Amino acid sequence: MLKKIYTTAFLALALVAGCKKDPGKLVGPTNAYSTSNYPASVNDLQSVLAACYSNMRDPGYLGFHYLPKAISNSTHVVNSVYNGDPAWNDMANTNVSAGNLYATEAWTVLYTGIKNCNVLIAGAKLYNEKYSKSSDGQSVNYILGQAYFLRGYYYFQLECLFGASYMTASGGGGDKMGVPIYADVPRDLSSTQQPRSTVKQVWDFIEGDFKQAATLLKGKVWQASEAGRITEWAAKGMLGKSYVYTQDWANAKTTLLDVIQNSGKSLMPYAKYKDAFYGNSANEFNEESLFELNIDPDSKGGYGVYSGAANATSINGLIWCPWVLGGDGTEGGSFPLGYGNEFFHDKNVLRFGYDIGSSYNLVANPNFDSSKPASYSNPAQVMDPVYRAKAQLVRANKTADPRLFINALQPWLDTVKFDGVNKAPVAKPNFFAGNTGVYGWSLHKYAPTMYNENNGAGNGGSVADAWNYYFLRLADVYLLYAEASIGAGDKAAGLEYLNKVKRRAYNYPVNGASPVDYASLTSPTKAISDPVLGNNPLYYERWAELLNEGHWWFDVCRWKIGKSEAAYFGTAINVTGPFNFDEGKSYVWPIPTNEINTNSKIKQNPGY
Repeated sequence: MLKKIYTTAFLALALVAGCKKDPGKLVGPTNAYSTSNYPASVNDLQSVLAACYSNMRDPGYLGFHYLPKAISNSTHVVNSVYNGDPAWNDMANTNVSAGNLYATEAWTVLYTGIKNCNVLIAGAKLYNEKYSKSSDGQSVNYILGQAYFLRGYYYFQLECLFGASYMTASGGGGDKMGVPIYADVPRDLSSTQQPRSTVKQVWDFIEGDFKQAATLLKGKVWQASEAGRITEWAAKGMLGKSYVYTQDWANAKTTLLDVIQNSGKSLMPYAKYKDAFYGNSANEFNEESLFELNIDPDSKGGYGVYSGAANATSINGLIWCPWVLGGDGTEGGSFPLGYGNEFFHDKNVLRFGYDIGSSYNLVANPNFDSSKPASYSNPAQVMDPVYRAKAQLVRANKTADPRLFINALQPWLDTVKFDGVNKAPVAKPNFFAGNTGVYGWSLHKYAPTMYNENNGAGNGGSVADAWNYYFLRLADVYLLYAEASIGAGDKAAGLEYLNKVKRRAYNYPVNGASPVDYASLTSPTKAISDPVLGNNPLYYERWAELLNEGHWWFDVCRWKIGKSEAAYFGTAINVTGPFNFDEGKSYVWPIPTNEINTNSKIKQNPGY
């Protein structure tokens, strides 16, 4: 597979670059990267850099498949109704085969991103040698800084998904198999045949890229029109995260504290936070965001990443969509604002501390207008008032973690704009109508709540997401700093930074003591009947704060809590029997079969 990544994808980029020039002026073969006349300007370098960013939107990565199909299922954020995709089901069961489509796509897309970055780095060297003017130096450095960051980011993801082990503070695990390192662009087929570097070598490489990025981008502040670009602080944040993942507590503390104290970032207030994941453009690139993927829905219509439109966007919301009350005003007639393949796993409702049970009855609507047909705005039956009053008290008194309602939508209490204009109550999926033994809540975070993804109604006719994705925000940095402090023996600092994140979630001032503070690192959390998260504020806060943002799977794997996670969630609709988590292999995705078959120097992960 890597041969194809580094040859066909590389040559495709070279041809695109060549098309910018008069074909009559090309020197050398037309199917190779021209080192004689391209890139010949800073604008040329910017064009090559664009591919380093745009690769993130690939359908096999953040454009569609990776988050809703692979990660949300692996972490059991969702319960999947759809049962027709073996690769999807394998992810839910964390029993992934070597040929799994979504693991293969992630490998391919991430290495393609690395290839794009290496092309840019090589192009910048060529430009500096042949064309650069004295006034270009800073601009080229900023371009290079972004490329080094993105290469480090792609390797970070690859190592966390496919590396055979994480490292411990004593260096344990560092000698295990990491992923192959490509520090430059392979020039022939034989140079694509690379063995797996050690885990330590890969993490050293990742950290080196983030350090280089931070140095090259030092002090750079982008204009508002370029807000999606990498900054020094994004690089330092990811460097600190890398130190935490390798249990280098001292460097982690120093680096993350630098971000906390000097980046100019702060936790956004709760009033903004509660609406920060749902397509409100006013919240984009906010005071908490260090790195996010900009999403611009195609106003002309189209099918997201498959539309062929410039800057095609993601369509994860098709899978994560809410269910709403049917046009006839019944749960049995409820319909999804997208494919409706997934809904919020019931065990997550309990884990957030929602303790009044799932059982409610439908009763006659006292406000029903019998002169009009029953509809979503005039239902003949509604949730019984006793249960509704209890549910409203849960919110008002915050007896459940308020982040439950940021992450999920509750039937009958929450509403969404199903057509971009009219609001309808959220409902249980129609296959649960009348079933009082399930919660059947819908996803909220990163879900379409203002329009119907099925037809783009209310979204300019486009089937595409309308919200940016956070890769790194300050709350994550706070929690990483807490973990590093605890690891370094500074439990007081660790506890304080856990409490800062929790205070914001409960709408208390971040920097002062609050009634919801944890008293110790083993204080009870909101997680009901959870033997792992129930008395571990560090684990619980990372889960509750960052749910469905793509981080929890890495936490599960580096903390080795996969077996207990599988036991807690039990099973899913698209899995037969209980989850089958294998401690010997399930923490690591398999190297794709095609890669094993085409790279003679690579070895498979244990257990596959």
